[in-house]
Amino acid sequence: MTIYCLYVFDRHCNCVYYHDWHRTNRPKRAVEGGGLLSGVSHALSPLQPSAPAQGSSAPSTPFTSPRNTLTSTSGVLVALSHSHQSQGTVVPQSAPPAAAGGGGGTGLPFDEEAKLVYGVILSLRNMIKRLSGRDESFVSYRTSTYKLHLFETVSGYRFVMLSDPNAESLRFVMRSIYTGPFLEYAVRNPLVPMDSRERGVDNEYFRASVDRLVRGLSVFQ
Repeated sequence: MTIYCLYVFDRHCNCVYYHDWHRTNRPKRAVEGGGLLSGVSHALSPLQPSAPAQGSSAPSTPFTSPRNTLTSTSGVLVALSHSHQSQGTVVPQSAPPAAAGGGGGTGLPFDEEAKLVYGVILSLRNMIKRLSGRDESFVSYRTSTYKLHLFETVSGYRFVMLSDPNAESLRFVMRSIYTGPFLEYAVRNPLVPMDSRERGVDNEYFRASVDRLVRGLSVFQ
């Protein structure tokens, strides 16, 4: 069993955070003007028109600090090129949209992929409420190649995790992310404008904490 990726959506239907682990084909960068907020995933944001200064490997983020320990070899950064993919990770044939993705110039840009993922959970959630009543809730669905897990907070945030189809419920994992790293490094972070339509919640400490939590799970491979 394995975990593919994690999306976090706010109550405005915007993707505010993305993290992946076992995607051999990552999505393309978002299209400029496609509606993706800044601060969702630095590696998937639209390329800036101005080139970085000579000698710098990548543009800095507003969260960079001298204590930042993330490096390109730490396994925390996402959406790297095929030459940086982890060896030994295999995504099944006919993999899910979020597991197959668009690496190497194929697939959808990330902003379109995020909209499709949110559209799926919103449609299924509304269908269940109409057919089964308000007492029923949508928490997951399974296909032959992946399983989607949903965790919703009272404040309207939706955590969506895609995993191997044989994985048990991962709602406890998303709850742990919400009550731990999310509250500590997003909600209580004065640099993150919560409930805004201007930027996501990504920062070095939040990403590193989420990565450590997920990698420490028994279902993670």
